[in-house]
Amino acid sequence: MVQVQPRLFESFEDYLVYSESLEGFYELYNGQLVKMPPESGVNVQIANRLLLHFAGLVGIDRVRGQGLEIEVQGEPRNRYPDLTILREDHIEQLARRNTVRLSMNPPLLVVEVVSPGEVQRQRDYVAKRFQYQSCGIPEYWLIDPDAKTVLVLVLREGNYEEIGTFSGDTPIKSLSIADLNLTAAQVF
Repeated sequence: MVQVQPRLFESFEDYLVYSESLEGFYELYNGQLVKMPPESGVNVQIANRLLLHFAGLVGIDRVRGQGLEIEVQGEPRNRYPDLTILREDHIEQLARRNTVRLSMNPPLLVVEVVSPGEVQRQRDYVAKRFQYQSCGIPEYWLIDPDAKTVLVLVLREGNYEEIGTFSGDTPIKSLSIADLNLTAAQVF
């Protein structure tokens, strides 16, 4: 990641006002903006497959790709999941700005496609897991293109628990999406 501004932001609200004029995606880390690199083509393909599949189940307006920003606790203060399933009330709330605030209900499901590299794996498996768990997001998927697996975690009593790691033709289980008819092989 490349740091772009020496400017320090006192609050997330200050960042929100300032960031409306920016192009691209930035994380707010210790009061400074850090530009996010573009996703890999493989990660985008996987996220697009899921977007199309979920749109048929919950409606296109409730499925958001990487452009959705989620305010989180800790550092950085915001994340851009590869795919998010929103609640009905989010559609109107996000009409002006595509940011789910901590003051809102959390999304139903967040999906991260793991990028290559140990730093990225650590970020997705540990840092983001903790942040999404702290936000109360009921379900978190980690999709690993190298291992061709889908790890599904659900929130129980404030902590993520593993429902399973799915691969091949094994159907993926989800507590948030009742009519899910998807295998790990279809994701890849």
